[in-house]
Amino acid sequence: MENAKVRSEEQQALEEKTLEEEVENLSFPIERKKLTGIEATGLALVIASMLTLLFSPATLAGLFDSILDSVVPVVVDTFLIGTVGVAIIISVIIGRTLERLGFTDALMRIFVPLMKFSKVNSSVVVPSIYNILGDINAAGKIAGPILVKAGATKAEQKIAVATMVQSQQSFSTFMLGIVALTAAGVNAFLVVVLAVMVPVLIMPFLLSKTVYRDTKPVELSHMPSFTPKTRALPTLFNAAREGAELLFLLIIPAVAVVFMFIGILNYIGIWSGIEAGLTIFLSALSIHPETGILSILASPTLGMAELTEVAASLDPILVIGSFILASSGLPLSAVFGQIPVIWAANSDLNEREAMSAALLGIGLRFVTIFLIVVLLGPFLL
Repeated sequence: MENAKVRSEEQQALEEKTLEEEVENLSFPIERKKLTGIEATGLALVIASMLTLLFSPATLAGLFDSILDSVVPVVVDTFLIGTVGVAIIISVIIGRTLERLGFTDALMRIFVPLMKFSKVNSSVVVPSIYNILGDINAAGKIAGPILVKAGATKAEQKIAVATMVQSQQSFSTFMLGIVALTAAGVNAFLVVVLAVMVPVLIMPFLLSKTVYRDTKPVELSHMPSFTPKTRALPTLFNAAREGAELLFLLIIPAVAVVFMFIGILNYIGIWSGIEAGLTIFLSALSIHPETGILSILASPTLGMAELTEVAASLDPILVIGSFILASSGLPLSAVFGQIPVIWAANSDLNEREAMSAALLGIGLRFVTIFLIVVLLGPFLL
């Protein structure tokens, strides 16, 4: 997240410098350059806005009201004054506490040696394991350099990204998902093992034999410690601050952007068709449509929060499918934005390569949902 922020600041400084140079190079009388595409778009917007204000000012007001009606209930009622915001902060505190107590290092000790059976560089599993208790941004920032230093090929780094998105992008998603599974009377232990743990072992082997074949078995002779050295109280308070930053600087802005566009699409009358198509697709995979759409477009944490409210009244199979979907690298803003930027800055992959690997991983996540729900669903109740 810090790398993305630094990158954004550097880009902004470069744009300001370029603008200053253009201003310095102005000559009088000014010779207007040919109208560019973006200037034509802006001119069309100005004309359309003025005509709308002249003939139908209520249209702009209605559009803004539609956006507010879509954003406010989620941002304010759910995150700010609801239980979800607090749940996110608490889950981060729990995750960082477990990490401080050596939980992540213990998982590394178990899973990293098992990678030798997949005939790939053992470091490919590091981001996935770290992501279980951490978050998808930190996983890329920390694991990317480890993969490079371990000599992982670009194919193996892609395997690492595709495998990483098989587990939840936030520990709060996991905790709320467990609450929902318990409320639905589902065997949470088996679901977690099958949906979170097993894919971490299977995906590297599967991908190395099919899509990304440029691999070589390398065992890590030295594994860095993932247990922070901070004391108990600083760990707790820093975790609480991290949870608040996650809530206010990442989740709420992302949710606001997504629901703003939903409000616009709803106002012009096409959101209902998109929603109907997503509902049919998700229902066919035994995923609760409403929470599934939230996980894909807005936030898996929000999806699981909504699922906890209705899980007891739903078919348990739908709860299982929704949990597995949320336990991934979604929402799409992470797949198309956060993951490419972070991995391009911390590994040998460029943004397009990281994005394509993440999309492949999300596609395989839907396959996982189908296999677990259809083949093993009755045994998980």
